Amino acid sequence: MKTIPVGVTAATTAAAYIRERVGAAWQTPVAGIVLGSGLGGLADRLEDAVRIPFSHVPGFPQVTVAGHAGQLIVGTLASRPVVMLAGRFHMYEGHDAGLAAFPVRVLHALGAPVYVASNAAGGVRRTFEAGDLMLIADHMNLMFRNPLIGPTEQGDERFPDMSDPYDPQLRALMREAAQAVNVPLHEGVYCGLVGPTYETPAEVRMLEKLGADAVGMSTVPEVIMARAIGMRAVAVSCITNKAAGLSHEKLSHAEVMEAGRSVAGRFEGLISAFVQRL
Repeated sequence: MKTIPVGVTAATTAAAYIRERVGAAWQTPVAGIVLGSGLGGLADRLEDAVRIPFSHVPGFPQVTVAGHAGQLIVGTLASRPVVMLAGRFHMYEGHDAGLAAFPVRVLHALGAPVYVASNAAGGVRRTFEAGDLMLIADHMNLMFRNPLIGPTEQGDERFPDMSDPYDPQLRALMREAAQAVNVPLHEGVYCGLVGPTYETPAEVRMLEKLGADAVGMSTVPEVIMARAIGMRAVAVSCITNKAAGLSHEKLSHAEVMEAGRSVAGRFEGLISAFVQRL
């Protein structure tokens, strides 16, 4: 696969293109938001939206996953300027960790101080049900990949502290937003695996013993990148199913999409209330 530049220079080029496309309506965003599988409906709540296909943004490949629109969208949410990514790049598509995290660099180059990630995840915690929302308090990187491997980019921290990868103040703000809109919000540990296969029952039992509450195939490289470049990060998982072996149901991407749609209203209300408080 062709190597795509993913450093600061490439991010600056992409950001300049985006600002030019938006034109006079451009406002510095209070946050950059990525929408996971089945959660893209939030993009429809943006006012004065300018939509740019990923394929038009310098350095962005075409998205290949069903349920990811593959658009970068600039607009206002709850009267606050934001940039949204309706879709993301996964390592299981053949991308390396640097490219999976590259959109975070672009959001930073656009001036966003906060990175808000969302994802679809399998529930490892036995009390989780499909449709639950989980605020990520911490993560495990069992992808065994890191977007910072290689020469250090200008402005990056070589050894970023990961004591609090998910900003405590932003998590408190998300809990406040959840209470305000009456959305139940759990909190737990997210484990990132490469995929694209779902986990086996034995792997799920292992993750449970390691302390994971949910498991998915994204977010971890993005948050590592956010921390290295000085962005504050917060993330919410939509629990789309019980992980393998915790129920008698077979797992499928269609099920993930359906669960995302079922929780869409609560998720959209939560993120809107959060952004309003930034």
